[in-house]
Amino acid sequence: MNRRSLILGAAAASCLAAPRIAHAGLGDILVDARRLDRLRAVAVWCEDGTGGKEVAAQGYGAFTPDDPTNIKSASKSVISALAGIAIGKGLLEGPDQRIAPLLRRDLPADPDPRLQEITLGQLLSMQAGLERQSGPNYGRWVASDNWVRAALAAPFVQDPGQRMQYSTASTHLVAAILTRITERPLLETARDWLGQIPGFRITGWDRDPQGIYLGGNQMAMSTRSLLAFGAAYARHGMAGGRQVIPETWIEDSWRRRTRSVFSGQGYGYGWFIGSMAGRPVRFGWGYGGQMIYVLPRMGDRAAMAIAITSDPDSPSARTGYRDDLHALARELVASADGITR
Repeated sequence: MNRRSLILGAAAASCLAAPRIAHAGLGDILVDARRLDRLRAVAVWCEDGTGGKEVAAQGYGAFTPDDPTNIKSASKSVISALAGIAIGKGLLEGPDQRIAPLLRRDLPADPDPRLQEITLGQLLSMQAGLERQSGPNYGRWVASDNWVRAALAAPFVQDPGQRMQYSTASTHLVAAILTRITERPLLETARDWLGQIPGFRITGWDRDPQGIYLGGNQMAMSTRSLLAFGAAYARHGMAGGRQVIPETWIEDSWRRRTRSVFSGQGYGYGWFIGSMAGRPVRFGWGYGGQMIYVLPRMGDRAAMAIAITSDPDSPSARTGYRDDLHALARELVASADGITR
């Protein structure tokens, strides 16, 4: 890798919104990260006196921070944002709204009565109670003729509102709801609502057999676009001088609703909840190592966002690669906070 591929902003020396001086080693950390051979790009945003800016970015191999990548399940955080905006616009009532009336025409002929109990929030927090359609069931689900009907026809493994059952089918049901209430393709809605974030752009997105964009997977964007999305969350939903995502929705999204069966970390509405370098962190995680970390401002520590994209065709959890990315992000946060490595 050529060191000239490193882009280091002048703001990397100091996150001006916080009295603590940031460590000037962000660039060295990103260059050293080339040891992670699946890595495609990393970009870092930091709050400063002007509201915030990208302070460092690095591409690896043939990739740059501007090249699109399939962000996989990191797109579940995007679906959550769209749901929150729809609530803010009055198109949806809120996370406690029952979904059955919104998806009435796709309910099974003899539905389990518990389908009437599932709420929008339970879909977003993976607590619908339906058998999950990720992991070993994913292939069968996407091979069905109607993904919405197949998701709603899945058997219950527990009552709604209980422990997490991580399922892309749940966020796809949210995508179907958003498509129906707006009466337009969800990609158009996303480009309209989230396109107000400078630098945000969805470049590709798969659809189901009915033409509904897949909620929570198969969405492509650049690392910088993912960073712009995370930075909007770090700024309480503000971007381009506008309140793009309702601040109250961000607070709701980041409240622990359940616990991840994979990592033990908390999970809200499309966001994992944990800590990093002594700070709260909220993050989206996609297969292969597609990551968006958001660290709210804490005392004299400035708000931060870190976007990481990787080879989307290789597993990241069971191989330990996801933990390597957590370690990389932790090192970047510590450096920006001025903590000696």
